[in-house]
Amino acid sequence: MRDLSRMSAVELRDALASGEVSAREATGHYLAAIESRNKQLGAFVTVTADRALDDAAAADRLHAALVKEGRLDELPLLHGMPTAFKDLTDVAGVPTTHGSAALEHKAAPEDGALAAGLKMRGVISLGKTQVPEFGLTAYSENRVAPPSRNPHAMGRSSGGSSGGSAAAVAAGFVPFAPGTDGGGSIRIPAGACGLVGLKPGRGVVPSGAGAGDAAKLVVAGPLAKTAADAALLMDALVPRDQARDGGYLANVGRAPKPLRIGLSLDSPWAGIYPFQIEEEAMDALALGIKLLEKAGHRVGEAEIRYDNRYPEAFTTAWTAGVGSARIAPRREALLTPLTRTFRRRAQQRSASKVNEALSFLRQFEHDTITQYSNWDMILMPTLTQTPRPIGWFTGGGHSGEPWPSEWAGDADEDYKRQCQYAPWSSMVNVCGLPAISIPVHMTPGGLPMGIQLIGRPGSELPLLQLAAALESS
Repeated sequence: MRDLSRMSAVELRDALASGEVSAREATGHYLAAIESRNKQLGAFVTVTADRALDDAAAADRLHAALVKEGRLDELPLLHGMPTAFKDLTDVAGVPTTHGSAALEHKAAPEDGALAAGLKMRGVISLGKTQVPEFGLTAYSENRVAPPSRNPHAMGRSSGGSSGGSAAAVAAGFVPFAPGTDGGGSIRIPAGACGLVGLKPGRGVVPSGAGAGDAAKLVVAGPLAKTAADAALLMDALVPRDQARDGGYLANVGRAPKPLRIGLSLDSPWAGIYPFQIEEEAMDALALGIKLLEKAGHRVGEAEIRYDNRYPEAFTTAWTAGVGSARIAPRREALLTPLTRTFRRRAQQRSASKVNEALSFLRQFEHDTITQYSNWDMILMPTLTQTPRPIGWFTGGGHSGEPWPSEWAGDADEDYKRQCQYAPWSSMVNVCGLPAISIPVHMTPGGLPMGIQLIGRPGSELPLLQLAAALESS
């Protein structure tokens, strides 16, 4: 049998379909990796080994039956493929903690839309991965389980909110994983962990959004080691009747037409939270430009102007859901400082104030897309800094490197640091556009750095094609 640890997701999918590898063999391989290293990494909060092995055995029986009946073409697209769901996604029979110690962790009565859709395509869930409380932050640390660490540097964060899923993929615990992204939650951990992370455009994937998402920010998308692996997962996420020209995987290796790419370091957060871009991020950007130009694309300066009312409006919309979360008063003290602060503010806001913010964001969407439309794509680094140390955002609770005492547990300083770390993420969700983080650079210290490309509506495939082209450069 081939070494499963060296197989891409596409190769594993093909081996499972052909019968070269059984679903039980694949599931057992990844469960062994989790058992060996998750205690140190913190990628998984819950491992459902027995359930996964039972599902794998059922998948093998299905494969045998279809072979016997000569109907192997009816095998699900992702037959027997192990994966994991972030702990904001309901999986039937498994607790969904939402990363919060303030909630009672009851087993979900049924699969959420994302899990149900991928299970229909044949995946086997190995468990639930670490997230920040209610998915609010750019790091995956909470009071439920140990923090999700970066496989490239264990003292550093894997990002958030899909941080546990990104760590699991980067560490070889699963071949790929779905993430959800409401303000950068796929692209931030992809950038931190050296993965391809695609945030599809609004409405492309019919799952991922949750209650309280009045601004329609959240969408599900793939986290993977390669563009082809991400394309395979996209084929499973997008309804088959919406697939065009054979799907994403069939076309990911084709070069897109020469593109006009606008380089912009402008951010709607810069007015309230000025930020510095580290040398490592600029090195990644320079290399990304070089690779894009080598592939035949033209990169030029794009000046984008953002309305300085954006930070308040986005924060209002982003935190509205946590204000309505059902939490028993006696358990409020178990919330993290950031969640408790933003929950209190959300509860004090009037409905008219929220509606005013949503109205502004729709106008912001129109104005921003109008500016972007002068270019085929917009380019910037994924993150301004290398992956941050564990505890860096929250006051050093896990890293042993505390903030000055006046900052410790300060929700506003925490939020400020997040916005300065990932200042080019949330506006993409507001605009409903597709965007991708592509790993292009490894620092001398072994930390991955990526670039982000923002595309026009419907440009998920060209974004994946660019990622594939940069991989082969």
